[in-house]
Amino acid sequence: MSEDIDEQIKNIEEEIRETPYNKSTEQHIGRLKAKIAKLKEKKQKREKGRSEGGGGYDIRKEGDATVALVGLPSVGKSTLLNKLTNAESEVANYHFTTLEVIPGVMHYNGAEIQLLDLPGLVEGAAKGKGRGREILSVIRNVDLIIMIGDIYRHDISKIEEELRTHGIRLNQEPPDIKIEEKDRDGIRINTTVELEDISKDTVMDILREFGYVNANVVIRSDIDDQGLVDHLSRNRVYLPSFPIINKTDLVEEEERKRLKKNLEDREALFISAENGNGIEEVKRRIFDELDFIRIFLRPQGEKADDEPMVLKKGSTVKDVCKKLHSDFIENFRYARIWGPTAKFPKQKVGLDHELAEGDTVRIIKG
Repeated sequence: MSEDIDEQIKNIEEEIRETPYNKSTEQHIGRLKAKIAKLKEKKQKREKGRSEGGGGYDIRKEGDATVALVGLPSVGKSTLLNKLTNAESEVANYHFTTLEVIPGVMHYNGAEIQLLDLPGLVEGAAKGKGRGREILSVIRNVDLIIMIGDIYRHDISKIEEELRTHGIRLNQEPPDIKIEEKDRDGIRINTTVELEDISKDTVMDILREFGYVNANVVIRSDIDDQGLVDHLSRNRVYLPSFPIINKTDLVEEEERKRLKKNLEDREALFISAENGNGIEEVKRRIFDELDFIRIFLRPQGEKADDEPMVLKKGSTVKDVCKKLHSDFIENFRYARIWGPTAKFPKQKVGLDHELAEGDTVRIIKG
């Protein structure tokens, strides 16, 4: 049955490729993209629960964040993991050395960051080749993706395409769209921005393709047809990412300069994991991309801790309590804060107070 769905998807994708995109075909192409998304969702539901065998893919997230090392086979992921962490991932000069997910922990700027050395991602992974769906299911649940190529296989667009096909959107914000279904009066569309890449008629057609008949729709970001389909599919994940090109010690300086110029729009890092060149830069980039803040705890009657607590940007006092122990939420009375978000020193705040880099927090329990 899944083969029938694959054939339908293939035929629709072919139709999209053969249809010139212009104002007169915009609605038709939008409907076709919606059909593909619905077929893929149907296929995923049928395959849910099936296993392609083997262990090592049930990863428990630990530390302050989880980062996936993603790349083609034998580009040096295992060597990089070993340089960044205390993991001991098997290294060899042949394909598919890494048969399981190998976790390691990187300590940097007070943060504990879990890194995952994943099996090589081959072309066709999103369709299940090379245990691809299992690998991609792990990637969907991380906080940051590092795409790794080497000096000979630096075309990371293949990795990006596999991730995109599996519903992973890199370095994008989710579309700001609100849909409220109602009993009658059809579909009403309101926008707070000018839509340059999609007409309201196409928006209407795509909504109907997803089964909406009566709804109030508010669009607050300049989307295109794919952005709307992504929102309606509700199975997309939006993750930060950056590329690394490894094994730069194997080519001359002129070749390195040429590759850097070709990849400058992606802000790729050029390293040699084997020699340790660029490892500190990788650590800094990981920390910066994860958008951490560091706050300090100040127990009652004591000075503030020297070691920071690391949190994601946008975290609240409640997140501090969760990280300490569930008792801190159950018995929470109030908190005192000093620092950038305090209106005055020792301000009294509740669980929903949002914190910032450099804040000091004291939790008062009942």
